[in-house]
Amino acid sequence: VPLHPEAVAFAGHYDYTIDVLAAYRPTGKGRVERQVTIVRDHVLAGRAFCSIEELDRAFLAWVPLRRKVTHRTHGEVIGVRARRDHQALRPVPSKPYRVVERHLRHVGKDCLVAFEANLYSVPATKVFHRQLVEVRTSAATVSLHATVPDSHGVTLLAIHPRAVGRGARIVDPDHWSALPDGHTRSTTSSREDHLPCHPRDRDREPSGSLRFLLARADAAKVEVGRRPLSVYDQISGISPFHTSPGPKDTT
Repeated sequence: VPLHPEAVAFAGHYDYTIDVLAAYRPTGKGRVERQVTIVRDHVLAGRAFCSIEELDRAFLAWVPLRRKVTHRTHGEVIGVRARRDHQALRPVPSKPYRVVERHLRHVGKDCLVAFEANLYSVPATKVFHRQLVEVRTSAATVSLHATVPDSHGVTLLAIHPRAVGRGARIVDPDHWSALPDGHTRSTTSSREDHLPCHPRDRDREPSGSLRFLLARADAAKVEVGRRPLSVYDQISGISPFHTSPGPKDTT
């Protein structure tokens, strides 16, 4: 039976199992609803109350009488069975369960997660590009969780205050400390001492053609030969075009 994610998370937080009642099985559901009928018949029927406090006092006065009765299903005194059941219960978690909205989003290359037209950062050391994370939102905060717990069973990646409006970028600078800053990348420069070369070639002077190819400043100093366009006409066999005939040679 498909269950709502919030119902499953709530049951997991308080450590109990949801037992779904089979369809067309009125006896199972009746065990729960029967308690409503018992309270109504023994406490409320034929009485009027002026306040909630008066109703509570009437109910608390009836509870000891009810616990002395032998239950017809398990055959035990209700008060004795209740004490044993209470001793078997585990303590309530110190932190209450908070109902939040849950969404799935992908992590970008810059370790930012987009949600409602805003960006929130996650630690670069705990995520990778295109990783699917869960966004849990409340009225005041946005928490980002991994879909798979780590070795310590923790899924929380980051908590941010919820952005107001659209287009905001909420970033914790520590989340970007592991991102590359470019200082280890090979770059070209106009200075000869910054030219990239193999370690075994560091003691040798690079050739002129290689130096001109790698350094734009040096390449700009190359003297380029200049020749008239008529040279290309002679090479291609095309005679030059004249707009007017020249003077005749009389010699």
